[in-house]
Amino acid sequence: MRSRSARPRGDPAPIDPLGLHTRRVPSRFLDHPRPLAFAHRGGAGHFPENSFKAFEHAVGLGYAYLETDVHATADGTVVAFHDKTLDRVTDSAGAIAELTAAQVAAARIAGSEPIPLLADLLMTWPEHRFNIDVKDEPVIGPLVDLLKATNSWDRVCITSFSGRRLNATRRLLPQPVCMATPPAAVGAISAGTPARVLAERFARLSIQCAQVPQQVATRQFIRRAHAAGLQVHVWTVNDATSMASLLDLGADGIMTDQTEALRDVLIARGQWHPMRGSWLANPD
Repeated sequence: MRSRSARPRGDPAPIDPLGLHTRRVPSRFLDHPRPLAFAHRGGAGHFPENSFKAFEHAVGLGYAYLETDVHATADGTVVAFHDKTLDRVTDSAGAIAELTAAQVAAARIAGSEPIPLLADLLMTWPEHRFNIDVKDEPVIGPLVDLLKATNSWDRVCITSFSGRRLNATRRLLPQPVCMATPPAAVGAISAGTPARVLAERFARLSIQCAQVPQQVATRQFIRRAHAAGLQVHVWTVNDATSMASLLDLGADGIMTDQTEALRDVLIARGQWHPMRGSWLANPD
């Protein structure tokens, strides 16, 4: 397993009077050729969600972007897992925040797959990008510590359904990372708030993308988000017709459980940009 140097890239960005970062150099998270293909929960259509096998399959297909969720155990270990509790998808039960790392490690997704540590994912694929959904308050501190230890500033995008969690994460970061829009910002884009006003605030908060469900990603929304300087990534899109339609509307990225289907759609459109060295990147 390879690891990355923990040496920081430059000095921390200054913090404004509101406690929010002003970044001098944008994150490189989104610098892969578009449209971006995201393996949602590792690619849950082929292997159990957020399992190592799912991530491994997506990497083999050529995916550069892996989407996952994070929680922290009672002793501060960051795990890649969607729910607050183990009950729905594992053979165990209980709230992750109330269990030790050893207890969570004993659980098996779909009865067979261990729950990955985010640290292991970051170190196993050191060139890949991780879209990270912060699912609960207790994970924020451990997540920031992990990003420091792995020097992953340009490899992650932080998202959440909670603006409060996004703000709390941003305030703890010693330097900005790519952030997705909070729900209030999605509403502001939809309402037609002037692009100039939004662009200024988004730049100040290191917000670089709007990640929205299909019903929000209309042609008008995508146009307004682009005018405000954002990419638009749409989730969770699992049929080929919808994938193609959203790309025709101008979506910059698609998140999917059906990683093989999205790859095939992008290949057919001449828009597949796999990571080098992937063993299934260009099928016969």
